[in-house]
Amino acid sequence: MNKLISIVSPIYNEEGNVQVFYDELNKVVSNLKYDYEILLVNDGSKDSSLLILLDIASKDDHVKIINFSRNFGHQLAITAGLDNTKGDAVIILDSDMQDPPIVINELIKKWEEGYEVVNAKRRSRQDSAFKNFSATLFYKLLNSMLTNKIPENVGDFRLLDRKCVNILSNIKEKDRYLRGLSTWIGFKQSEVLFDRDKRHSGTTHYPLSKMLGLGLNAIFSFSRLPMKLATFFSIFFFVISLIITIYVVISIIFGHTVAGWASTVLTFALFSGCQMLVLSIISEYVGRIYFQVQNRPLYIIDKIISSKDINTK
Repeated sequence: MNKLISIVSPIYNEEGNVQVFYDELNKVVSNLKYDYEILLVNDGSKDSSLLILLDIASKDDHVKIINFSRNFGHQLAITAGLDNTKGDAVIILDSDMQDPPIVINELIKKWEEGYEVVNAKRRSRQDSAFKNFSATLFYKLLNSMLTNKIPENVGDFRLLDRKCVNILSNIKEKDRYLRGLSTWIGFKQSEVLFDRDKRHSGTTHYPLSKMLGLGLNAIFSFSRLPMKLATFFSIFFFVISLIITIYVVISIIFGHTVAGWASTVLTFALFSGCQMLVLSIISEYVGRIYFQVQNRPLYIIDKIISSKDINTK
C-alpha cells in the first residue's frame, strides 16, 4: 500500500488565487508516486472563495474542504488542517501562489532521505523593499530573544512527518506560532531553497500589524526575555530608590534640605514608567493564561465537505 501525502492550505478571501493554485498544485501531486489528499481550510472567507472550493471538490475526490464557522486566523486554519490529515507526511503551503507547488517534490525527496521536518527557505522574494527589510529585521530581532532559534526566511511552507503532526496536534496553545513550534519539537530537520514569487492576486493577509502580533506570540511563547526585563528594571529602580532614600535620610539627620523639584519629578516619572512596563509585561502573560484556562476550542468547524457529499445532494 502506497504512503499518503497530505497537503494543507488555509484559504481566506482568495477568490482570485484559489483556482490557479489548485490547478498548479494538481499538476504536481497527480504525478507523485504516493497517494495524496488535499485539505483546503476555508477560514471564514467573505468573498466567493467557498463557492470556488466547492466546485473544485465536486470534481476531485482527493479534495476535502474544512469550512470554519467564522474567521479564526491563519495559524488556527493550518492547525485544523493538520488535525484532520491522515497522511504519512503533511505539507503546508499558502494558496496565494507565493509558495510554488513544484517545491513539493524537493520537500518529499528530503523526507525520503529520513528528515522529519523539512522547511522551505526563501532564497529570494519578490516583495516590496519595506517588506523585505521588515521581514529581515523581524527574524533578526526575534532570534536575538528566543532560546530555540527559528530558521530565518522560513514561513509556514514545510513538510512534517506524521509523528511531528501528531505531537503538534496535541499542543493546545491558543496563541499559536507554528514556525516556532515546528522548531521546538526537534527531530531531524532540513531545508530546501526556493525563490518566492509575487502574490498572484490580491493583497497580503499579513500586514505589519499582524506581523507584530505574530512576533509577540513568538516572544511570549518561546522566550523568557520579557520576564527577565521586568525583573531587571524592578531591581534597577529599587536600587535607585534605595540610594535616594538613604540620601534623604542622611540629609534630614544633618539638617540639610533636599532641594530641587525637578529631581523629584524625574524620579517619580522613572518609577512610573518602570511600573507601567512591568505591569504591561505581566498583563500580557496573565491575558494569555486567561485565554488558555478558558479551555475553549481552538477553532470551530462548520462542516467537512468532500466530492461525495456534494455529488450525492
